[in-house]
Amino acid sequence: MTDVDNAAVPGATIVVDGPASSDHRTAVANDSGAFALNGLRPAASYHLTIRAKGFADWTSPAVTLTPGQLLEMTDIKLTVGAVETTVNAVFSEQIALEQVKAEEKQRVFGVIPNFYVVYDQQFVPLTTKLKYQLAFRAATDVVSFAGAGFIAGINQASASKPSYVQGAKGYGERFGAAYANGASDILIGGAILPSLLHQDPRYFYQGTGTKKSRALHAISAPFVAKGDNGNWQFNYSSVGGDLASGALANLYYPKQDRGAGLVFSSALLTTGGRITNALAQEFILRKMTSNSKSGN
Repeated sequence: MTDVDNAAVPGATIVVDGPASSDHRTAVANDSGAFALNGLRPAASYHLTIRAKGFADWTSPAVTLTPGQLLEMTDIKLTVGAVETTVNAVFSEQIALEQVKAEEKQRVFGVIPNFYVVYDQQFVPLTTKLKYQLAFRAATDVVSFAGAGFIAGINQASASKPSYVQGAKGYGERFGAAYANGASDILIGGAILPSLLHQDPRYFYQGTGTKKSRALHAISAPFVAKGDNGNWQFNYSSVGGDLASGALANLYYPKQDRGAGLVFSSALLTTGGRITNALAQEFILRKMTSNSKSGN
């Protein structure tokens, strides 16, 4: 008994089974891979199964002996067993989970969420579940509600668009619109589209290279994303999320503010905000972000 390279396989276990339970036999191969089985009945149909660590099981066809026959089986070759790969997949998902847990603790000045920035240079794709988890965490953070309230107050004081009435009712409507804009953009551009299109919604901090290369990296962030395969590609998720969020605003903005202009102006404003935020991330915010890994 050998492997496919004709090297002996010592220590293999040989199991023989016949039509009756009493036909069961076992043997162990010696250092040269040889074995012997005695006392088998003639005219009975036997099957041999050979097992060895690191090799796939080998099973013989039916073997039937005649009285007094000595059968030599000289062409038994064991092949290497299949390699188990699920461990690596589980390990990858575990790393992604740990990354998201760390990102959910990142806050500028210890207060403002900075969940969508990756400082870890090791890229690990997020599962669909983690994309939704991160988006839900960002959309429901208390600072997201406070930010919507602040924007609503500024718009109320300046009587800027959307054109809601003054007073508590108008402020409530402005607050709802501001929060709906942000939450819909996060959920669509940060979870729904990235899951469907297999893209990563996060900003990948560069931190090294010339200031020009870092600036170009930040400016391109709304338009270029990493796919789940690790390759850079057009950021359909971000662009689509901004446009979809603007389109949804037509459902709750005052009638006089609705239309195609709202969709594109909202998308352009959000894209400009993304560029500004990415530049700040690349050159300023890391030093102000709690729980980020130390670096440049």
